[in-house]
Amino acid sequence: MLTSDAYGTLAKVLGALRAHDTETIEHLADPRIRSGSWQEETAEEGEAEAEREVSEGERGPSTPARELLKFSTPRYPALLARFVKLRVIEPENTFWRRGIQACVRYVEETGAQQLRVSYGYVTPDDWVPAGFPLGTWLADQRKFHKAGRLDAGRVEQLAGLGMVWSHQDVAFEEGLAAARAWAAVHGHLLPPATAVWDGYPVGTWAKNQRFAARAADQIAQRRQAGLPVASSAGALTEARRAALEEIDPGWCPVWDTGWQRCFRLAQNLLQDGGDLPVAAGRVIAQGEDLGRWVTAQRHGWEQLLPAQQWLLENVLGIEPVGDEERLVQRTQDDMWALNLTAARQFHAREGHLRVPRKHAEHVKMEMGPGGRQTGADGVVVVKLGTWLDNVRKRADKLSAQRRADLNALGMRW
Repeated sequence: MLTSDAYGTLAKVLGALRAHDTETIEHLADPRIRSGSWQEETAEEGEAEAEREVSEGERGPSTPARELLKFSTPRYPALLARFVKLRVIEPENTFWRRGIQACVRYVEETGAQQLRVSYGYVTPDDWVPAGFPLGTWLADQRKFHKAGRLDAGRVEQLAGLGMVWSHQDVAFEEGLAAARAWAAVHGHLLPPATAVWDGYPVGTWAKNQRFAARAADQIAQRRQAGLPVASSAGALTEARRAALEEIDPGWCPVWDTGWQRCFRLAQNLLQDGGDLPVAAGRVIAQGEDLGRWVTAQRHGWEQLLPAQQWLLENVLGIEPVGDEERLVQRTQDDMWALNLTAARQFHAREGHLRVPRKHAEHVKMEMGPGGRQTGADGVVVVKLGTWLDNVRKRADKLSAQRRADLNALGMRW
């Protein structure tokens, strides 16, 4: 609440502004003690008064005040309004006043919506105030605010200028905005680590948030078990977790993120009226081969968690392979192992894998693929040249492990 004297002063200021009475404004900005009434002085009286005040050790308006109140030069309206508020309506100490002036000038000069100022930033020499340690000053205000020692009025003033009370909060909000935009386009919040949205590394950001969420879960488990917790630094807060779950409830699965991403892509495919592919290479969504993924889930059913099996059965309608399909798959794996053995044998003997198209490699084995008996001498004939040509034709369908095995032999694709 303003006092009656403050109301009177404010009325004089507003009247002077309406009348463009710069002398009155300059007079009101002068901190020297005066009587309740003020009348315009003659030149001689003014000079005598100035000499008397100087002789008594009183000081006049500060240099920044005199510079600001030179109305013959353009002034920043926001800076002038802030000046009148601080010097006339709500007087503050000089250092605080200079800090606010520096903030206003920074916003005016940079056009920034927020006071994100580096710690070592100092205002340029041609600013008012010049050489002010704005970065350090703002850091101090954040400390005072966190400790509850910053006046509510000052908090309001800084907030009005776009004060950043926590750089970590701002960084999270930036990432959250990018995550929302990415998820709106892709239908989930499970971006690969290399994903970028509008220049922002949303994939890396989401990965870091999952790490922080798991750290928070571990801390909660330790506390529940009555174990000590050294520090909760780096753990995801409940508010941030809620913001992420609002975008995608499955953004942080307990299993592999890649598995969850393929699951969501398959789910979206079904919801859009599509059918799940039963063979590799049929449907590629966001770089994921859904047919290959579905096949891998059916053949690797025993390695899945019960919750994953439930999701596959009840949401996607995927079931594990039967005995006949399993036998076929086992035979295919055995055939691959036999051909790879022949390739390794050729490479060990010749030192390369440049196999002629019609070349056949003789491999000695106790039992052939699928449990079949080998020849009388225990030798299996492998048409290695033909097999390698076929492998090149379907190279894009090979697993990473199979490609790596052939690359180790110097395979020419």
